[in-house]
Amino acid sequence: QVQLVESGGGLVQAGGSLRLSCAASGRTFSTYAMGWFRQAPGKEREFVSAISRSGGGTYYADSVKGRFTISRDNAKNTVYLQMNSLKPEDTAVYYCAAKIGQVGTLSLEYNYWGQGTQVTVSS
Repeated sequence: QVQLVESGGGLVQAGGSLRLSCAASGRTFSTYAMGWFRQAPGKEREFVSAISRSGGGTYYADSVKGRFTISRDNAKNTVYLQMNSLKPEDTAVYYCAAKIGQVGTLSLEYNYWGQGTQVTVSS
């Protein structure tokens, strides 16, 4: 089992940047594919980005491609989401998730979830 704790959210103006971090407990972090999802008020949770266990494979939603970068440091049991050129439509609660096995883009594939961190982008 793994526990996930997100940090780094906050309020930023449009065009600004934020870096989210997700710290995982346990000694088997490198065996989990990791993903970031987000949920805006009144909307369903949606896929943002995912990274394979080794970090060699990364995946992005079309809406964030070219602006967001996912990375991981298996020595630090941490996954990151660098968010640049933020837009008001990026406003949401961002969740970190861990998945046993291969990387995926569907929330139902993920076994463990963090509590979420709020990102608010003002226009």
